[in-house]
Amino acid sequence: MVSSITTSPHIPRMRTVTEAAQELKSLDPHTAVTPYHIRRLCLDGVLPTVKAGKKILLNLDTLIEYMADPTADKFQPRQTATVNGIRRIGRSYG
Repeated sequence: MVSSITTSPHIPRMRTVTEAAQELKSLDPHTAVTPYHIRRLCLDGVLPTVKAGKKILLNLDTLIEYMADPTADKFQPRQTATVNGIRRIGRSYG
């Protein structure tokens, strides 16, 4: 039996916010993108994330795609739900 993991053509490159910032820095040493900016993109719902314990994980390829075209439709911030005109406070992580 062949495992689906070995036949999968692409495994997402999931990184923490800090690791993603370091990867961008290694690709472009003069980048002005900071871990804070990446974290804001995640918390605002612009980039999809996965929670792993206390860590926020994001797909590095999605971040690079966002940097290439931040105006793409798929990178619009998610809307916060309101109930009877009351907006939920606090953050959700994807």
